Amino acid sequence: MLTEPAPAKLNLALHVRRRRDDGYHELETLFAFVRDGDVVRLELDGEGFAVEGPFGAALAGEGDNLVTRARAAFGAAFGVETPGRITLDKRLPVASGLGGGSADAAAILRLLARRTGVPLEDARLFAVADALGSDVPACLYGRTAIGTGRGEQLEWIDGAPGVPVLLVNPGVAVSTGPVFAAWDRIDRGPILVEGDLIARAKAGRNDLYPPALTVAPAIADAVAWLERQSGADLCRMSGSGATCFAIFADTTACTIAAERLRVEQPDWWCLKTVLS
Repeated sequence: MLTEPAPAKLNLALHVRRRRDDGYHELETLFAFVRDGDVVRLELDGEGFAVEGPFGAALAGEGDNLVTRARAAFGAAFGVETPGRITLDKRLPVASGLGGGSADAAAILRLLARRTGVPLEDARLFAVADALGSDVPACLYGRTAIGTGRGEQLEWIDGAPGVPVLLVNPGVAVSTGPVFAAWDRIDRGPILVEGDLIARAKAGRNDLYPPALTVAPAIADAVAWLERQSGADLCRMSGSGATCFAIFADTTACTIAAERLRVEQPDWWCLKTVLS
């Protein structure tokens, strides 16, 4: 059995610059990844696809998804068979702004690349990831980066490994399409500034936050709750929602906030983790 982690992606900042003629949106985003996320397994002597884990039920019965498409695309690109049974341990909420599906697809690509001796730097592997979705290339490498274009044009920057983060989801799933459709099409300027990762993030914003509130107003409750916590240094929604995050000054403050949330909001999902 081969195992590959699929760490959650955060958009520490996400600027929507314009809607392109091809239907995509021109973005500038600050990608970061955390230590935890889903897990993908490949059993070489099995076949098919299965989902388990805390959020597995949300994907139950899907015969085709981004993970199975990634396997098929890898086989076609490299002219190899990709037998085995894939099991997705779904630990992240579905449609939550954490890039779960993209991270899962990227994980199976890395796993198959490792199995067949394909280096991650192979341009064909990037092309497969890019064709699967705008976030898949960033998730393939799992490195802190500034993403432009659709998000697939990546510039590596220094991360902040070990910085405590609390992820919070108020228990709602948000589809990306309606959020982008509700964006007001106003270009509020670039993200690129000097400084370390956290300084860059603070100088940015998430342009999808206002339209996301029209789809899921509970997101504002999650951000407001995080902002009230002692030691929360930066609180923001990730991606198109509904998961929000707070970067904390120290691990103790993050732990206290996580414990308080489980008491005050027992129906919300939370994950105490660190930037990778």
